[in-house]
Amino acid sequence: MNQPTTERVRWTTADLELFPDNGNRYEIIDGELFFTRAPHWNHQKTCARIIAPLDTWSQATSLGQVVPAPGIIFGDNDNVIPDVVWASNERLPLLLDEAGHLTGAPELVVEVLSAGSENEKRDSEFKLKLYSARGVREYWIVDWRKQQVEVYRREQVSLKLVATLFNGDELSSPILPDFTCASAQLFT
Repeated sequence: MNQPTTERVRWTTADLELFPDNGNRYEIIDGELFFTRAPHWNHQKTCARIIAPLDTWSQATSLGQVVPAPGIIFGDNDNVIPDVVWASNERLPLLLDEAGHLTGAPELVVEVLSAGSENEKRDSEFKLKLYSARGVREYWIVDWRKQQVEVYRREQVSLKLVATLFNGDELSSPILPDFTCASAQLFT
């Protein structure tokens, strides 16, 4: 006796055009649809605190650009909106399509955790796997509630956790020469 098979719905980038512009953020990872409501005030404040030192460093060095929530269209089944990205000036022209959308992996992606186990799982598992597979060199997961930063770096073919930083620690990166930022500065 044959058991009926259930096929899961596979969402595509084209499907996102069907959703209303209602303040929700819609993302697709491996054909699965995720959405979140407008983020908490402290989430957005943390994003701004990450962008500020990265932008200051980027302008001083002329090595790249940082932007908030740019959206990355990796493909028809992978379309995400990270909180912050940094791309080198060298790579950026290769990543942008004619419409100005990122279509490849920037060097650095930052996600600030939103409340809820589903949101945390998306950022800590699904997006980690996606960014790892797509070639992101460094991934920061920032938890403003715990006041910690998990730093993942590419080691050969995947992103690996290399540090968990707390208030007294300094954030730095080999892909951002001479960039440093006190972790506490992100949460004040």
